[in-house]
Amino acid sequence: MNTLSADGIASDAQVSQYRDAGFVVVEDIFSPRDIARMTEILDELVAAAANVSEHNAVYDLDPSHTPDHPRVRRIKNPFRNHPIFAEMARHPKLLAALTRFLGPDFRLHGSKINLKSADYGATVEWHQDWAFYPHTNDDVLAVGVMLDDMTEDNGPLLIIPGSHTGPTYDHHQDGRFIGAMDPQTCGIDLTRAAQVTGKAGSCSFHHARVIHGSGQNRSGKDRRLLLYQIAAADAWDIRGMEEPTWEEYANTILAGAPTIEPRLVPTPIRLPYPPAEHAGSIYENQSALKNRYFSQ
Repeated sequence: MNTLSADGIASDAQVSQYRDAGFVVVEDIFSPRDIARMTEILDELVAAAANVSEHNAVYDLDPSHTPDHPRVRRIKNPFRNHPIFAEMARHPKLLAALTRFLGPDFRLHGSKINLKSADYGATVEWHQDWAFYPHTNDDVLAVGVMLDDMTEDNGPLLIIPGSHTGPTYDHHQDGRFIGAMDPQTCGIDLTRAAQVTGKAGSCSFHHARVIHGSGQNRSGKDRRLLLYQIAAADAWDIRGMEEPTWEEYANTILAGAPTIEPRLVPTPIRLPYPPAEHAGSIYENQSALKNRYFSQ
């Protein structure tokens, strides 16, 4: 029998796909009204970037950004910068799906909105999230909330199926972390990547160890993706607790309860040190990459 969660979200087949391929798309988690509310606030945030000339705690700016034509590659930590994104992280349908993939106890450990704007949206080179934030166990994933339709021609997420069961690849260059794999030496057939597409309101779920990237948006349509980074409550970031207090850490729990007993599972780990020469977002980390896969 192909069962669903109590809320009718995430079937057995979708859970199996996530386990086997390292990713899956679940449709209709967010309603058109949910999407409209989020995109309205996102439009306001982008417009406010006209007053910003450098990257800061909220904005990662596109190199072509000007005050007259605000161009933003990323909104950093949206769940901290506007209550709508904190609210949507606790959407009942999203929590129901996450329970199917991670169990009853999990937390939010990061968030961002990647904006692949029409005609110039930036690329993201091949990488594994696990290289940035290894945990004590790998019940760790990213949710991609599709704020726009994600199509074959607007720079969709590309994933190497099954790569979450393999090694953690080298994300260093010249002895420093650079947040990307070298496509010429990694030994992965990147041409076999699967495209992750779906309608606005759908969500992709991809394992923290799966290899992924995305090309430039060459269409005339925006491709905005809200990303929630989620970890099982007993998966602890081995770099330490990012929140300054236990109370703030406990507030990141989306379902269940926090624990001070991390679950330890042998997983391949490479630490992201020495840190990237160009600190900040993944776009800055990867800016000095010598061997690129995607054209700019």
